[in-house]
Amino acid sequence: MAPLGYVAALNKALLDEMANDERVCVFGEDVQVGLTGITKGLAEAYGTGRVVDTPLSEQAFTSLATGAAIAGQRPVVEFQIPSLLYLVFEQIANQAHKFSLMTGGQASVPVTYLVPGSGSRSGMAGQHSDHPYSLFAHVGVKTVVPATPSDAYGLLLSALREPDPVVVFAPTLLMGAAEELDGDPVAVPLGSARVHREGTDVTVVAVGHLLPIALQVAAELEAEASIEVIDPRTVYPVDWVTLGESIAKTGRLVVIDDSNRMCGFGAEIAATAAEEFALTVPPKRLSRPDGAVIPYALALDHALLPNAAQLTDAIRAVLK
Repeated sequence: MAPLGYVAALNKALLDEMANDERVCVFGEDVQVGLTGITKGLAEAYGTGRVVDTPLSEQAFTSLATGAAIAGQRPVVEFQIPSLLYLVFEQIANQAHKFSLMTGGQASVPVTYLVPGSGSRSGMAGQHSDHPYSLFAHVGVKTVVPATPSDAYGLLLSALREPDPVVVFAPTLLMGAAEELDGDPVAVPLGSARVHREGTDVTVVAVGHLLPIALQVAAELEAEASIEVIDPRTVYPVDWVTLGESIAKTGRLVVIDDSNRMCGFGAEIAATAAEEFALTVPPKRLSRPDGAVIPYALALDHALLPNAAQLTDAIRAVLK
């Protein structure tokens, strides 16, 4: 079959599940025209009653989605800019996320929050370049960061079927990616990691758009070490079983992720591995710097992001 693009995969997941479940609906700015490409064709296929263009009031339509979900719908909320999540953090973390728990499971809030173009946008500066998946993992909201088109399809499909809120981050640097598939993409269970490359010397955990970098470095260092590369896919909940099995083989861990260093996803992986698994040397983590704000200058933008050279140095460090 023809290669599946990352944006097309997300679009296909929405098209397929809207056909499968009439409760699925979409809220957001410019979703009827499919400005990001992810909602393209949805309004034509399923009507403007299920694909709703909203005013520029993220707090309002995010709250609307919570109410719709409690009333029995399965809304998808698309955010054009990742930093808008800070604006609606109360609606997601304090309302939608807690409602089922506070009602003893009597009500559920099956909302999917879709964030296309998350992370660095190559010159879009501080208020458009955040990648706050660690923030939602911290408060216990189910959170996924697909690294391949097939996983973008499969994880979004599973998110749409979840009884709880799920945040789906689609990194900007993967939006142009494509993948050859042997058959049709399928649902991917939340909380299941994927081993992309098996190895025996070092475990590398790479999130989102950093997965291709990790695979590239692993191939380049093949003569020096056997490197296992794992994509967690879901940053909450984490697949600790797969990670533990890998570290049991390798005894060494390097984590590369695009959250800020302080309280970031990489810190949690490193800390849990140090506490629970048989590491032979201390783990290494690569991330954005503490309190990183992406600047407008493109060279500085790229300089703040974890990269292949840093990963190569970290792998060699744990091998010594």
